[in-house]
Amino acid sequence: MKLSSFTGAKLIDLAVAPGTKEEVIASMAGLLGLSPIVSDRDALLRDVLAREELVTTGVGYGVAFPHAKSEAVSSVVFAFGRAAGDVDFGALDSEPVRLIFLIGAPRELEPSRVYLNLMARLSFLMKDQANRESLLKTESVAEVLALLDSVG
Repeated sequence: MKLSSFTGAKLIDLAVAPGTKEEVIASMAGLLGLSPIVSDRDALLRDVLAREELVTTGVGYGVAFPHAKSEAVSSVVFAFGRAAGDVDFGALDSEPVRLIFLIGAPRELEPSRVYLNLMARLSFLMKDQANRESLLKTESVAEVLALLDSVG
């Protein structure tokens, strides 16, 4: 599974404007809305924000994985954003977030292995400090895509 097959150059923003968690998620939903896989950016945003109310998706180490299953999404897709400043996601480690992966999947996804496998691979990628540092420093979307595909 190549992680880059679930995103694309248009779905990567290396300068997301910092703001509240909700503002950043809205910005990321706008980015993901550029994908033909997403039929309704606003519906996706509502679903992601509703999911975020259950428990934070700020997992620590400056990383967040806001996500939702939504009728506005026809297959698994994600956008990556690097915030230009710290964002308070209420992360599990209480640290601010700069690396955001907004993940959407169809509500009726059966089986959900692809969705769960994608999240697991992104989590594995972000556990490595060198990978996080690379994403914080790179100015190249191509380098982001290459890093995403470096996960075995």
